[in-house]
Amino acid sequence: MSRYAKQLACLCALVLASALPAPTATADAPGFDGGHLKYFFLLNSFPDDSLFSDYIDSPATDHNGDMRLKFSWQADNVSLVTDYQMVARYGDGVELARQLPPQLLFTDTVLNDDRRLLDLTRTLSDTDNRFVAHRLDRLYINITSRKTVVRIGRQVLSWGNGLLYTPVDIFNPFDPAAVDKEYKNGDDMLYGQYLQQNGNDLQAVWVVKRNNEGKVSDKVDSIALKYHGFIGNGEYDLMLAEHYDDRVYSVGGLGNIAGAIWRGDITLTDTPDRTVPSLVTSLSYSWTAGGHNVSGLAEYFYNGFGQADGDYSPAALAENPELVERFLRGELYTLARHYVALSAMIEASPLWRLTPNLFINASDRSFLAQLVSSYDIMQNLQLLAAINLPVGADGTEYGGIDSTIPGKQLSSDLSLFAQLAWYF
Repeated sequence: MSRYAKQLACLCALVLASALPAPTATADAPGFDGGHLKYFFLLNSFPDDSLFSDYIDSPATDHNGDMRLKFSWQADNVSLVTDYQMVARYGDGVELARQLPPQLLFTDTVLNDDRRLLDLTRTLSDTDNRFVAHRLDRLYINITSRKTVVRIGRQVLSWGNGLLYTPVDIFNPFDPAAVDKEYKNGDDMLYGQYLQQNGNDLQAVWVVKRNNEGKVSDKVDSIALKYHGFIGNGEYDLMLAEHYDDRVYSVGGLGNIAGAIWRGDITLTDTPDRTVPSLVTSLSYSWTAGGHNVSGLAEYFYNGFGQADGDYSPAALAENPELVERFLRGELYTLARHYVALSAMIEASPLWRLTPNLFINASDRSFLAQLVSSYDIMQNLQLLAAINLPVGADGTEYGGIDSTIPGKQLSSDLSLFAQLAWYF
């Protein structure tokens, strides 16, 4: 991070903090704000020529648990928010991730704070096919006034107007095909927001991270400013960020078009070698069909960092380090340039929602078909399930890209996901 960016972040923090009233002595007792228990089951199958079949049998099964307990403490305009989380993972997927060659495009399957400022994760068990850890996924001080918010500590932030693909969300975004998007993993940051009289607002964030050697370094920090405003019946966003060694500029917004909602973002990333454009745009529309409420979405994503020629071989990817770095950092989940996503949420009943999704790599014509089902068994009990089917020729993104071993692809077949969640 440049000296100028640091000074700008400090200035924004001081300005926001100076607008806050002094904390008062009135305080509530620490409170328990609820939480959840989740159990989810994964089943993955692999074709015979998949590299994964060399390490584990097909189908592979995994059993996972997640517990979250939420606490807070309030003293008028100051609060302390804490989320305790315990995660347990057992099965073939954990074992596979440990055995795969390190040069493959796979991120860690277990939670850790190696890159975060604060180490708030403790491992309880770590064997070949089992991982258990507990951690603080949220730990921040929240200071508010009528026009100002300042948050300091581990928290989450989501920016951008993309609903599935999110090039503006450079802070730990979700995989577009993720089924459970209820909670993002928290990062250590300083965040401020100032609300203007007309409803517009200015947001600033400074995310502090560690480098590969585990040292706090301004080379891997992220600092960003975003202005959100209203114009007519629409909204717009302007963002300026310094992220690792890059500068990122974006403009986006949303509005109504003939009863549909348009959303979009354009980003320009200045890397040390070049300027890279990316774009996401979508239309969403709601209607009634056969007595059922339906919400449809069509979204296009242009990934400026993606492979232009559809070659995802190890040698080709090695020549595109900017893509690989973002993939491994969990900022991108796509390898090509052009993507189209189609989605529809169908309210089959007041308690049951079906969501068919189609993620299409328009560059190589492979795709991922997904059907998600969400059923509220009772008020605090939910069953979430999904079927995923990747389709494509060998060498395509969803058909299976080439591995480092000739004749072996990083490919999967049908997969199943089922999750039972109890909220309290």
